[in-house]
Order: sequence, then structure tokens, then C-alpha cells
Amino acid sequence: MNKKAVCIISGGMDSALSAKMAQKEGYEIIALHFNYGQRTQTKELECFRKIAKDIGAKKSYEVDLGFFEQIGASALTDMSIDIPTGGVEEGVPVTYVPFRNGIFLSIAAAVAEKHAAEALFIGVVEEDSSGYPDCRESYIEQMQKAINMGTKEETDLEIKMPLVALKKSEIVQRSLDLGVPLKDTWSCYQDEVKACGVCDSCRLRLRGFEKAGVKDPIAYQ
Repeated sequence: MNKKAVCIISGGMDSALSAKMAQKEGYEIIALHFNYGQRTQTKELECFRKIAKDIGAKKSYEVDLGFFEQIGASALTDMSIDIPTGGVEEGVPVTYVPFRNGIFLSIAAAVAEKHAAEALFIGVVEEDSSGYPDCRESYIEQMQKAINMGTKEETDLEIKMPLVALKKSEIVQRSLDLGVPLKDTWSCYQDEVKACGVCDSCRLRLRGFEKAGVKDPIAYQ
């Protein structure tokens, strides 16, 4: 029987690489995407579908989580809060969505249990991330313990974070090495046609490509 992995895929570069690594490790892929009212929801979904096809996902889930808009408190889901474009903020950025990864991992665990998957891949990056508390390795490790305590005895899920210690330039390079379709990934927080180039996520991405010495294949304003 094939070993199975649930891959959380946002449509961004990090999760695309994480899923490609799962494929290279020989896992049968169950692709999982969340629509949570984020500004670039349509574009991210389009990218997810292309990535899932590229990695030959055996099953895909597109889960709608409308309650994130009700909760608000993030510039990604509350249109009255501006996306910062001035560079690094102090503390946790306003683009942080409250407990997003915790909620994503909980749903992913349910999907993994259904399919008897043994691994769950998430593309969190600690060192080069935007200061989100739910991207820390120590937090994900605790979630793994909690998930295995709260599921059936035969469920023994490992949450894999293959990018957690990488820099963005290393992610770009590894993506190129493994043939990740970077043209089909999206990082911009606020625009869906052409990336803005000035939000935190665009800055991180552009800096990564620059340090890797290659040109980003997506269009910028």
C-alpha cells in the first residue's frame, strides 16, 4: 500500500516546494487548500490547482472557511485594514491571521485520518517568515503531539516542515532544482493580476530571487 501524505498548499512558493518534496519522497499526495476570504483568494486557488496537477495529487480538497472574515483582525481578511507596504514592522504583522495554521492543521489532521495518511506537509518557514507565531517549529511540534493524542490509536501522524530552517533564496534554488513551476505560484498579499512588489510577502519573495541570482517568472506592477 502506498504511503500517503496530506499537503497543505496555499498556492505560494513555499507550500509548492514542500508538496514537491513530498512527491519526491514517494508519497501519494492528498492536496489541501483553504479559501478563507483572503484578498488574493481567486489567484491562490488557481495556483493551487496547477500545483496539485503538477505533483500528480490523487485527491484534492478545496475547503471554504468563511468564518475568518467574520473574525477579521487581519489585513488579509479585513478590507478596512491596509496591507503594509513600508517594509519590516515591529512585532507580529497586521497580515497575521489569528491562529490560521492551527486551524489549518486541525482540518488537515481530519483529512489525514480519513485517508490513513502517515504524514502531513506544511511549508512553514521560521527564519525568513514574517514573524508569525504559528510558523514556529516548536509550535508545529506541539500541534503534532496534540493531534496524535486526539485521534484514533492507529493514527500516527508526522507533521513535516521541510523548509522550516531555509532562507528564501534557498527555497528559490531548491524549487528550481526540483522543477517546481514557480510561474504558477503567488505570494502577493493584495493583488491578483500583477504582484504589487511592495507588500512584505512580495519583498521577501523578490529578495529571495535576487539572492539566488535568478529572475522571478511572475509579473509585477
